[in-house]
Amino acid sequence: MPMQPWFADAKLGIFIHYGIYAVDGVPESWSFYTGQVTRERYMKQLAGFTAAAYEPDDWARLFARAGARYAVLTARHHDGVALWDTAREDGLSVTRDTPAGRDLLGGYADALRAEGLKVGFYYSHSDWSHPDYPSVRHPDPDPVQAAVNDNPLSAPAPGAEDPAAWRRYLGYRDAQVVELAERYRPDLLWFDGEWERAEEQWGIDTLADAVLAVNPETVFNARMFSRGDYATPEQGVPLQAPDGPWELCLTVNDSWGYQGHDDHQKSVGQLVRYFTETIGAGGNLLLDVGPREDGTITAEQAARLEGLGDWIARHSAAVYGTVAGLPAGHHYGPSTLSADRRTLYLTCFDAPRETVSLRGLRNAVRRVTVVGTGAELGHEVTGGLHDVPGVLWIDAPSAGDVDEHATVLAVELDGELDLYRGTGRV
Repeated sequence: MPMQPWFADAKLGIFIHYGIYAVDGVPESWSFYTGQVTRERYMKQLAGFTAAAYEPDDWARLFARAGARYAVLTARHHDGVALWDTAREDGLSVTRDTPAGRDLLGGYADALRAEGLKVGFYYSHSDWSHPDYPSVRHPDPDPVQAAVNDNPLSAPAPGAEDPAAWRRYLGYRDAQVVELAERYRPDLLWFDGEWERAEEQWGIDTLADAVLAVNPETVFNARMFSRGDYATPEQGVPLQAPDGPWELCLTVNDSWGYQGHDDHQKSVGQLVRYFTETIGAGGNLLLDVGPREDGTITAEQAARLEGLGDWIARHSAAVYGTVAGLPAGHHYGPSTLSADRRTLYLTCFDAPRETVSLRGLRNAVRRVTVVGTGAELGHEVTGGLHDVPGVLWIDAPSAGDVDEHATVLAVELDGELDLYRGTGRV
């Protein structure tokens, strides 16, 4: 199936790492895998997970105010704890094993759809709690991952492989993923944990075909190997954008799940920079929050989402319905381009002084305005020789038209964007 068109125009998604790890505020799954805490202590968090104040309608309204068009919730992380009442009794579930005692996915899916957002679920291929999981080894492990992967929770001792146990595990994983597809019909499935096995070991084709038989329009991230639809870099805008559709997943602070000691929150201004740099390079931003165990999102993180949403609302013309903007070197900052390729949107992080320059533009300019205020700006072209166009100089906006976080200028062209990319006379 071709990539679903909604994804490229979504621009912003919200990632939610929610699970029992929020009880003690320890790193999700990894804390017991690496020995930061014992597995016994980690699993004692099951008894403290209540979801007592979980209101998915509140989440959905917050995400909509942030300007998001989709969200992705951790249906099951590497710890194996499912957030729904899975029929698989060989796995852990908040319904059976925690005081929450109920499915947490159905209300989430309904709430998102009521706000017009697409529904996504995170699911880890790996399960460091399932007895059948550590039964085979990667045939050609990445040397960087080898030390991490040589863990009795994820791999057997050399020579102790058990293919029958691995087949049982795949049956468990496939059944859970098909449950998610059939019960909640997600628009997107965000897989993880793929590094521990090869594509053939995971049975990726079988899994993908089973999901697509339920909903042929389901979008997969690249952690479905050759069946993935888009790339998913983490925690830093790539200096060279991946080929095809992509998404940057980024935490608001330094943690995926809730960790009460982590108050290193990114500012709204920093999030605006990440966002504009990402969409300017043709990607989406998947911005992560970590709710407390009771299901509430902290005021600090909610304020960041709303602050970003306020900026997006003021500059929506430069966000939605756009594609990647100018290559590096034409403008000092990110940019986007309208879908008809006739309007450039230039982002200026600092208050412009005197002029804003645009280089290599062959088009004539019809008009330049400040997005959000509509103020029209003067402009002129100087220089240029033969094939090399002159520099477009745009008058700096007045102080009242400068945005607190990033000012955007709309440059309306006389036709589709035409750029000069040559070396000039040599």
